[in-house]
Amino acid sequence: MTTLQTSASVGAGIDRVDAPLKTTGTAPYPNDFSYPGLVHAALVGSTIAAGRIRAIDASAAQAAPGVLTVITYLTAPRLERGPVTLLGKSPPAPLQDDRILHHGQHVAVVVADSPERARYAASLVRVTYETAEPLLDVRDPRAETVENPWGLDTRRGDPDAGFEQADAVVEGEYTTPDNTNNPLGLMTTIASWHGDSVTIHDSTQWPHNVRTSIARIFGVPESGVRVLAPFVGGGFGAGLRVWPHTVLAVLAAREVRHPVKLVLTRPQMFTSVGHRPESVQHIRIGATSAGDLVAIEHHGLSSVAMEDDDYEPVSLCSAVSYACPNVVTRDRQARLNIPCPGSMRAPAEAQGNFALESAIDELAHTLGMDPLDLRLRNIADTHPVLGLPWSSNALRECYTEGAARFGWSRRPPGTGSLRDGRWLVGLGMASVSYPFFQVPCQARASLRRDGSAYVRSAATDIGTGTYTVMTQLAAELLGLDIAKVRFDLGDSDMPYAPMAGGSGLTGALSNAVHTACRTLVAEFLDVVRDDDASPLRGARPDDVTVAGGRLRLTGDPGAGESYADILARHGLEELSADGRSTPPDARRLGMAAAGAFGAKFVEVRIDPQLGLLRVTRVVSAIDGGRVLNEKTATSQIVGGTVGGISQALFEETVTDAVTGRIANATFGDYLMPVNADVPDVEVVFCGGSDRATDTGTKGVGEVGLVGLAAAIGNAVHHATGRRLRSLPFTIDQLMG
Repeated sequence: MTTLQTSASVGAGIDRVDAPLKTTGTAPYPNDFSYPGLVHAALVGSTIAAGRIRAIDASAAQAAPGVLTVITYLTAPRLERGPVTLLGKSPPAPLQDDRILHHGQHVAVVVADSPERARYAASLVRVTYETAEPLLDVRDPRAETVENPWGLDTRRGDPDAGFEQADAVVEGEYTTPDNTNNPLGLMTTIASWHGDSVTIHDSTQWPHNVRTSIARIFGVPESGVRVLAPFVGGGFGAGLRVWPHTVLAVLAAREVRHPVKLVLTRPQMFTSVGHRPESVQHIRIGATSAGDLVAIEHHGLSSVAMEDDDYEPVSLCSAVSYACPNVVTRDRQARLNIPCPGSMRAPAEAQGNFALESAIDELAHTLGMDPLDLRLRNIADTHPVLGLPWSSNALRECYTEGAARFGWSRRPPGTGSLRDGRWLVGLGMASVSYPFFQVPCQARASLRRDGSAYVRSAATDIGTGTYTVMTQLAAELLGLDIAKVRFDLGDSDMPYAPMAGGSGLTGALSNAVHTACRTLVAEFLDVVRDDDASPLRGARPDDVTVAGGRLRLTGDPGAGESYADILARHGLEELSADGRSTPPDARRLGMAAAGAFGAKFVEVRIDPQLGLLRVTRVVSAIDGGRVLNEKTATSQIVGGTVGGISQALFEETVTDAVTGRIANATFGDYLMPVNADVPDVEVVFCGGSDRATDTGTKGVGEVGLVGLAAAIGNAVHHATGRRLRSLPFTIDQLMG
């Protein structure tokens, strides 16, 4: 295929191409858009967690100044439920009956000529309830249990026999609480109907999913739905699904025949756009005295809403992380009267890894082995389930390089053996094997007569750097200066792109861009195939090199011409080409497509008298495949590290055990780390290009978070001898 001249475009830590817009405040986020005649919507939430609406009186709200309408289940039209997506069933359609399934459930939407009037009128809606006792505890025996929700339970070998052979067995229960995503930007939807077509500005991580879902729910063709999300103020998974508030904004706009803007409040963010579900995990691990794993048993129980699904197989990580011959993993969900859970950065892996890597550390302590040596001894050099070699796996290098940078060899084995004045010092680590995820994607690339390129796809950039790395990649593939390339996204009218989630977008999109750009080069050669005036006449893609905005014969660099000259001579303004990517097939490749791997090393300091816990050093060694931009990739790992520290020490969504009301649904009450809680984070990338795809990339958006909670807990054990099994780690656990 076309040869690339060595380029500084990819791999270099260039600044974000969208930085000028963001730093000048001109990046258009969903709540920045407006339309003539724009009106505003406000939601009314249920004040009970279970029961029915006995009566609803909207008369005072309807009579309030500036109010256009109040929609309740009594006046809302029948709406279809959204389609089944890659993430499972869509959430139930709102305002379809009188049942209350969780506290904060939308029971009415008020539309007025200003946001203040809409909020005031919403406060006037009076609802009388018939209250039932809610199910709120994941361990409640009355809760309906969903067994093996996704068909992903695994069993290999004979775990019972493995445990009989074990010289050492550790067993424990680990719990993780609800966490709430809390992106800085409040989720916003603006909907504007034009006849039977609607334009939607939405805080989504997946524009095509919004288009498909809204079309199904409202019975209009997909071609009549356009979704725009050029910039999104974070998401961390909250923007992956089409939540009821988006449906209500679209419904309200159709009802009042005005464009409608709906912005969630911060408390509504806790009840309206998902959350990491609670989990209770039981794990048992057996090993020989030499440290060879012989059996792993991992059972997970997670919370889920009454009439919704959430993909959260917390135990699955134990099936693929280590070379162990006998493994059983099992997941269940308990249906509760809670808001719908959803993906939160590193869904399932964040919870499951905490249990697995804490138990591995406990096993090392029981065996009297160094925790790093135990992990090195049990590396899965082939995929444990498929039995195929990995497309890439630099986990061993992550261990050794991370340990060297951290100074792990100087760690004394005994607990409580390091002090600095009054502070107890502990060193801990954890391993990460993040799963591969990729789905089909499309992109289109165009080259114009002025020598510039325009590449686009309907993806989103939630702050991960997609604009930048795709600009870099297209510049390399087309042999252009970065300044000559524009990459666009966030418009459902562009070629199909999957969600920005699951650490899968970079791989899917980069391979689609790769194909589009290579096909575009071939299109230029096709134009000059019979052109006597072209030095490239009759050349094939394998015969040329691209660099400096020109196509050159590889064997004769002086023979070539620019894209602009070819277009001008043939009277063309531009040429375009489409590209598609499909996930690699393991059996066809003869290898297992690998996700990211990593090793996390952490130092903590603890004041034993006050129970204060501080994370003082972090080294994160990551196998992220081919790194397209080291600066943005490092930023992703640092950001994930902050999220991991937050999961370990701070975050817990507290639900009142009687009413089901979330008790800390504000930034004043929901704890998150600040700068003083986060040390400098050293990031090192290990390994190289992955063999499964043309671009060799892996996603690194989530691997940065996974493993931090376990590494911190393991460091606490090294410092104090206390084994903490419940997140977040709190003062009472350290002093009790």
